[in-house]
Amino acid sequence: MTGLDRIIENALAEDIHTGDITTLAVLRESCAARARLIAKEPMMLAGLEVAARVFHLLDPRIIFTQRFSDGEPIRKGDTIAEINGDTASLLQGERVALNILQRMSGVATLTAQYVAAVKGTRARVVDTRKTTPGLRILDKYAVRVGGGLNHRTGLYDGVLIKENHIAAAGGISSAVSRARGFIPHTMKIEVETETLAEVREALSAGADIIMLDNMDIATMHEAVAMIAGRALVEASGGVNLETVRKIAETGVDVISVGALTHSARAMDISMLLEVS
Repeated sequence: MTGLDRIIENALAEDIHTGDITTLAVLRESCAARARLIAKEPMMLAGLEVAARVFHLLDPRIIFTQRFSDGEPIRKGDTIAEINGDTASLLQGERVALNILQRMSGVATLTAQYVAAVKGTRARVVDTRKTTPGLRILDKYAVRVGGGLNHRTGLYDGVLIKENHIAAAGGISSAVSRARGFIPHTMKIEVETETLAEVREALSAGADIIMLDNMDIATMHEAVAMIAGRALVEASGGVNLETVRKIAETGVDVISVGALTHSARAMDISMLLEVS
């Protein structure tokens, strides 16, 4: 079973559990139906193939016809997809498919707004690990659909020395030195800093990426000038749609935005059923 199928199977089991009581009670016999997924507001679409997979795992006979593709802008009233198959299967898959599609489209839509806000600067918008537990691969895919980029996927695929690591190691220099002796030569080291003194120490220690955490705009300008291209510069903390442009204009290379995945609003999508 793939990671995606495992996510979907768990979601279906959570929702249906021992059986869909309402559908079992209302439907006395098998019948075919046609359903349409309809956008109730404008959005950037993401997760349509995942929604299709929900129905196919429930019933391989279901025909899911996409009218749009991920990454396309959707208008209010658009029919996103048509679904044909057994009525009970459509009803049982409806909520899980919509939950996933609405959330992923919300992440993609919000990401696209941040990407548009920094257009014309060198800054790239990236996500964080502040994702819904168990749904990280979906959240990070939706960020890419929205035009953003992914930060590390988890604790296993990148070195990010944060405040607590620095405290545990006895300082930035010590933490970087220990990390350098542990990781392969192909992996980069990122260090979180909160002051210009910490930026200076991280730079001297040989950090490949320096994160400017919760710094004000003036301090960010100073930090970028101090680093002067000797390390990649990431800004993090206090980032929203009102501040992201000013942050980008300091000259940072990357802006990490936790809100892309922890605060995205689910888009409004409904499923309308037509029984044959």
